[in-house]
Amino acid sequence: MTAAEKNHVDWLVEQSMLHAARQRARLYSGQGRLWQQPYAHTRPRDASALASVWFTAYPASIVTRENGTVLEALGDETLWHALSRIGIQGIHNGPLKRSGGLSGTRHTPTIDGNFDRISFDIDPQLGTEAQLQALVRMAAAHNAVIIDDVIPSHTGKGADFRLAEMAYEDYPGLYHMVEIREEDWPLLPDVIAGRDAQNLSPQQVDVLRDKHYIVGQLQRVIFFEPGVKETDWSATSIVIGVDGKPRRWVYLHYFKEGQPSLNWLDPTFAAQQMIIGDALHAIDVMGAKILRLDANGFLGVERKLDGTAWSESHPLSITGNQLLAGAIRKAGGFSFQELNLTVDDIAAMSHGGADLSYDFITRPAYQHALLMGDTEFLRLMLRQMHTLGIDPGSLIHALQNHDELTLELVHFWTLHAHDTFLYQGQTFPGNILREHIREQMYERLAGEHAPYNLKFVTNGVSCTTASIITAALGIRDLDAITPADIEQIRQIHVLLVMYNAMQPGVFALSGWDLVGALPLPAEQVAHLMLDGDTRWIHRGAYDLVDLNPEAELSEGQMPRPKTLYGSLPSQLKDHDSFASQLKRILAARRAYDIAASRQILVPDVEHPGLLIMVHELPAGKGTQITALNFGATAITETLHLPNIAPGPVVDIINERVEGDLTPEGEFTITLDAYEGLALRVVSSSPMI
Repeated sequence: MTAAEKNHVDWLVEQSMLHAARQRARLYSGQGRLWQQPYAHTRPRDASALASVWFTAYPASIVTRENGTVLEALGDETLWHALSRIGIQGIHNGPLKRSGGLSGTRHTPTIDGNFDRISFDIDPQLGTEAQLQALVRMAAAHNAVIIDDVIPSHTGKGADFRLAEMAYEDYPGLYHMVEIREEDWPLLPDVIAGRDAQNLSPQQVDVLRDKHYIVGQLQRVIFFEPGVKETDWSATSIVIGVDGKPRRWVYLHYFKEGQPSLNWLDPTFAAQQMIIGDALHAIDVMGAKILRLDANGFLGVERKLDGTAWSESHPLSITGNQLLAGAIRKAGGFSFQELNLTVDDIAAMSHGGADLSYDFITRPAYQHALLMGDTEFLRLMLRQMHTLGIDPGSLIHALQNHDELTLELVHFWTLHAHDTFLYQGQTFPGNILREHIREQMYERLAGEHAPYNLKFVTNGVSCTTASIITAALGIRDLDAITPADIEQIRQIHVLLVMYNAMQPGVFALSGWDLVGALPLPAEQVAHLMLDGDTRWIHRGAYDLVDLNPEAELSEGQMPRPKTLYGSLPSQLKDHDSFASQLKRILAARRAYDIAASRQILVPDVEHPGLLIMVHELPAGKGTQITALNFGATAITETLHLPNIAPGPVVDIINERVEGDLTPEGEFTITLDAYEGLALRVVSSSPMI
């Protein structure tokens, strides 16, 4: 290498996350600190006791003060006064560290909302480390914790990947990348001018598999887009290594081309070093108490003799998660996973892995209940959860987040495709039931019925919570929404809050929920959707406390969408607003410690729109009943609730008596259309 080339390599090493992690490890080695906490077993209820109501922010969508930063906006005292009044106990900021890639020494922008991390440093476009520390202090002053992200499955194309391409030391061991011999370069696609990689066709992947380079095609292509991403493999252009040798590599990327996948079983164990170092940095430098493990189900992949490679439900993912989550618990933190796989996988990866799991089990099911006015599929999923040993108290029950409403229903697609399920009086194989549910939801959520919501490749639908509700109500034109429509949308939004908040575990909601955001018109974010990523329509800018009411764009250049509810200060002055109703629900949730309750019954009902969930409250506070009407007509029904001590039945939100549970376990309930009730049976003595 020339002196200039060596200087560039040295600069890349200094910029790399692997180098930072190795430097950081020296702070822990040989010290007693990491031996003070239990770490082998998950502690979901300890995690939810720390913070059971989360606000999930999205940095690119935050409106800031004039010349202010996102971190300043998130640490604003007015915001925290409002969040605290509502009952928020934790803020999940979303990924804050520098992301994107490097071209030479020039940083290229993130391609996936900072989920393509390239550094442990704060993204300078979001703020400074001092501003983050101010946010941590402000949250602590309002009895709330910081929730951050670790991304164990991939990085961006930063210094680590550039060093790997150059075959520098053990950096290639970070990634699932394979050097292709020069005589086989004709098997690779040409890289288009101006780009640094090209996606492989299925036929090219098969050829490379047959020549024993790679494991072959994966079980599914996430973010599949014809002409953009047809496989999970891409080839680099020619890269000159530190040894002067020209190389071309083929690398795995479960997600976008700019998100190369990490190799969790390389002899260097470089990926483990880097990711555990990132997690310890988030806890000790960024002040996080809980960490999200993003895409943590994709840590293992291997060749199979026949068919596609084994890339999901792989034991290495379980092992990798135990290592990472155990290290986080050793450091005094907790973790959670967003795992859109089978219910079996969620259960398996919770044994020693992440403490909490995102509720991908019932999230599409409760949306289906609303769209169809029928809760049978939702009850089926709640019962599947119990059958497979998942405690609802270990789940994060959420409204909108930054991703699409996923409709993959992986549980019925893979492991249980040929199992039979009873639904609407008929027996269906899992794969047929899946297609039936998906067809119903796609028909009502997108296309002709709701053109403002867009399909997101084969994964699901890009939409906001409010636009799911407008689709359910048959509203086709968002510009024609009336004040009466807004009132009904708000009522249904509160119903969805009650479903998620009035059961054990964590309840989470977004800024888009708090302001009642609608999707952006597609043309406003067309430049962000060139790769088929329609999720940008539901990531519009929001300003929760009127920091900059005149701003048309967020700091991340997202346009403002139409919103239905107004800012939090204005809502909190109105007794009937969404935020005020949310505040009362969360106050009741906190008063009776519903987050720590135990779900004991999801009974059958007669009316299709009715859902009943029965919970045993902690500390001898009795029995709590969540009763929800997902239908458009009023309900009167006599419930049969065995083995519950009789007594008056009280509405714990509005503090009024609703009737009595008889000694025979009967109680007659009346619900208006889209109404929910949170009830408690005030029994004088326990059942014998």
